[in-house]
Amino acid sequence: MRSSKQYRILISRPDRVGDVVLSTPIPREIKKTYPYAFVAVLVRSYTKDIYFNNPYVDEIIIADEFLSGSKKNLFKWIGQIRKFKFTHALMLLPNERINYLLFLSGIKTRVGVGHKFYQFITGTKSVSRNKYTPLRHEADYCMDLARKIGVENGDLSPKIYLTDTEKKQILKKRLELLNGKKYLIGIHTSSGNSAPNWTPNNYAKLIEKLSIDDSIKIVATDPNVPDEIRKFKNVLIPSDIISLREFAIFDLLVSSSTGPMHVCSALGVKTVSLFCPLTACSPKLWGPLGNESKVILPSADYCQSKCPGDPKKCTFEGDGGIGVESVLKAIYDMLEIS
Repeated sequence: MRSSKQYRILISRPDRVGDVVLSTPIPREIKKTYPYAFVAVLVRSYTKDIYFNNPYVDEIIIADEFLSGSKKNLFKWIGQIRKFKFTHALMLLPNERINYLLFLSGIKTRVGVGHKFYQFITGTKSVSRNKYTPLRHEADYCMDLARKIGVENGDLSPKIYLTDTEKKQILKKRLELLNGKKYLIGIHTSSGNSAPNWTPNNYAKLIEKLSIDDSIKIVATDPNVPDEIRKFKNVLIPSDIISLREFAIFDLLVSSSTGPMHVCSALGVKTVSLFCPLTACSPKLWGPLGNESKVILPSADYCQSKCPGDPKKCTFEGDGGIGVESVLKAIYDMLEIS
């Protein structure tokens, strides 16, 4: 623990859901090292709920307007950021526009990722991922920026903090959806084209097998549920999109390696996740942290013999891929269903 009354730290992560979830350990670890620090986060509006009610975050700043590209709001935003009198900024996502904003806002110590020219000319300190050698977790790479300013860290577990009111509402909704059954399983079939994934037809095959068990209730969590899933009368499709924080209703989530998986890990919900072993998609880099989880991978030689070469086009189909039975077994094992 160090004296930190003078530290006012901005964490910038205007990125996707999973990336923002993996940044949540940073404010907590900052406050452990600098308990009197003021900590703010700069995020997009659709990820702000990840940081809502976080006891280690003093301010949430929404970056949508600034990132819209209009030059007219630059000086307005410089004024807004200057008001906070930040002493440090951690830029977890390289972004030239934000780099110049924080430089012009007078933040003396700014830390970014990589060695971009715009970072060099603005005197931004940097951390390097060394071409991912050795391969570590994304949350660990993010924490490197906090370590650069003296943060002493030992816990990379992400966390989303629910209010007492939310916990009561979630319990009520959970009981309503269960309708007397024992287990509530979320099925998230989409990945936003960010990771290898099953086709909707394979998820449908899984649902068909899960539906045999009378103790299980299944909820489709996608904003746009595929027709292959809609055909099941016993699958609940909520009239309203399930919010990020409402994923706490589930006992377990089945998905690819995408945002909802990370949200569930931060909420303590069990996860069964489809993963690719390639470095850019590896569970060593992107796996769930802090919850009970099971990662399902294709066989060791699948990527060499069957993979199309583009992770975004991979559906894990064919010999050595990810079959429905392996996912089904993982679900039953985690829920202790015999």
